[in-house]
Amino acid sequence: MLEINHIEDADLQIIRIQGEIDASNSVQLDEAIQTAFQSGGKRILVDCTELDYISSAGLGVFMSYLEDFKEEGVSFKIFGLSDKVFEVFKILGLDQLIAIYPDKTTAVSA
Repeated sequence: MLEINHIEDADLQIIRIQGEIDASNSVQLDEAIQTAFQSGGKRILVDCTELDYISSAGLGVFMSYLEDFKEEGVSFKIFGLSDKVFEVFKILGLDQLIAIYPDKTTAVSA
């Protein structure tokens, strides 16, 4: 099961993910990122403290926006990955392409 909440906090767009992301529900992640991006916010944070699992389909959603964010000057950061989920990002080299932080405070101040 997946639950995604979009929160606007001052100049931040925060996407809070709970549960598992796979091919059957990765479109929800895509819609949440698209909403945050289209809102005009230049700082998007993804809260993954309650993300239990992510498939290649979910990772692909993140990757599909990187070029757009770069072109538009959007700061995109992920925080709160469990060791298990972070290992998936690391194995695929995504930790080199996406800014990943241990917690919200660190992500906001970076």
